[in-house]
Amino acid sequence: MPDGHDTTAGKLAWLEELREEALHAGSERTVQRRRDEGRLLARERAVKLCDPGSFVELDRYVRHREWNFGMMERRPFGDAVVTGYGTVFGRKVFVFSQDFTVFGGSLSEVFAEKICKVMDMAVKYGCPVIGINDSGGARIQEGVVSLAGYADIFWRNVQASGVVPQISLVMGPCAGGAVYSPAITDFVFMVEGSSYMFITGPDVVKTVTGEEVTFEELGGAATHAAKSGVAHFTSPDEAACLEDARYLLSFLPQNNAERPVSSPPTDPGDREDAELDTLIPDHPNKPYDMHEVIRRVIDDGEFLEVSERWAENIVCGFARLGGHPVGVVGNQPHSLAGVLDIDASNKAARFVRTCDAFNVPLVTFVDVPGFLPGTAQEWGGIIRHGAKLLYAFAEATVPKLTVITRKAYGGAYDVMSSKHIRADFNFAWPTAEVAVMGPEGAVNIVFRHELESSDEPESRREALIADYKERFANPYTAAERGYVDDVIEPRRTRPVLIDALETTLTKVERRPHRKHGNIPL
Repeated sequence: MPDGHDTTAGKLAWLEELREEALHAGSERTVQRRRDEGRLLARERAVKLCDPGSFVELDRYVRHREWNFGMMERRPFGDAVVTGYGTVFGRKVFVFSQDFTVFGGSLSEVFAEKICKVMDMAVKYGCPVIGINDSGGARIQEGVVSLAGYADIFWRNVQASGVVPQISLVMGPCAGGAVYSPAITDFVFMVEGSSYMFITGPDVVKTVTGEEVTFEELGGAATHAAKSGVAHFTSPDEAACLEDARYLLSFLPQNNAERPVSSPPTDPGDREDAELDTLIPDHPNKPYDMHEVIRRVIDDGEFLEVSERWAENIVCGFARLGGHPVGVVGNQPHSLAGVLDIDASNKAARFVRTCDAFNVPLVTFVDVPGFLPGTAQEWGGIIRHGAKLLYAFAEATVPKLTVITRKAYGGAYDVMSSKHIRADFNFAWPTAEVAVMGPEGAVNIVFRHELESSDEPESRREALIADYKERFANPYTAAERGYVDDVIEPRRTRPVLIDALETTLTKVERRPHRKHGNIPL
């Protein structure tokens, strides 16, 4: 203890000095550069994420080890990460926020220990954990110890998976092995123009492959939102990113032993929407926007879409129905006619499993003509990837409600939360077509020889197609067998779903004892 600090007053003064030093761990030049770039500092991000005045910092005075190679002269308090806890909408969360102004946010032994500590506390107390990533990577001066720190974090990400919600906010660089921590978490947010993720940077890519690519092209927010699917959400700036993360948390429970928090609805549960009656085009191949269906059914039309720009032929997101948070999945006729392909299957399967892990009921809107054909899909493993979505819906034990709006063809009908894989309530609109395939294709296959020998093949084909439509291109054959619980007027979709949802909220489903299933990854 320095001279003059041996009295109570002196000790309090020294504490204030240390606290001030910890608050200004980064150099003035580095801090000012961040300010000039329009970025918040690590502690400011954590504070802004939480409810006003609720953030409590932990391990403020931790410092890197004295043996740290070549860094004895500078040992800032807190090292390069701010950790602690606070509340979001009054519910407790644990937070870590990497500090790029201190050693470029590089991960050290104590840096990893701080993160591991709050992750352990989050699991122990059953609270979400939010990680704000802004780091230059491993601290070279610590060698393999820093790599061990990453592995310690990865291990905890896996142990916490499906136990408490894990959300990653990438608000700067995240490269090399560091990207695997966000990749394991439930949701990844990125800030447009100022954050990026990649395994190897542009220089290494150019050396190895000869490709010339910018940081933004290789691993920016737009790339991961639209091409790779790594980013579930993108935001125009840091303030919006933090607010978006808060909004996402409002749909999730604290942990896997709790239900999501319901709230009194402001939208009447018995509200009908006559516009839905005329939303489906008369021509079966004419597209419409599934977003329009979803918004007219859910509470107040408020829909938080996940992975909005990736695999646009399927829509996934969170909403409320009668005040209850739900996960919504819907085929999108506006993109690839709503067909299921590799990316759509992966996107929806991941979302379904996340909802199931955290007790969020699922509402599925079906308009699917089948799986996308072609060598690219077959060689890319559409069988394996499509099976992921089938597995996810079949595995899910949360309440599952399904509405068939138009086409439900072939194996894709089975996959999209059908009664046969234990959906709880399945409804259909009068415009629904539940069949092995479309009328034209079915007639061409079943009556191929008859058409080849016919004197008037076209008129005969038209007659057969009309007969097929009357017998199969409707929901009533499925309803006769109980595969569809009711055929409803589209305008009544909202009250029917709310009634079904409230009926299923007490659902308990037992499954065989096992260590875990073997999803076709």
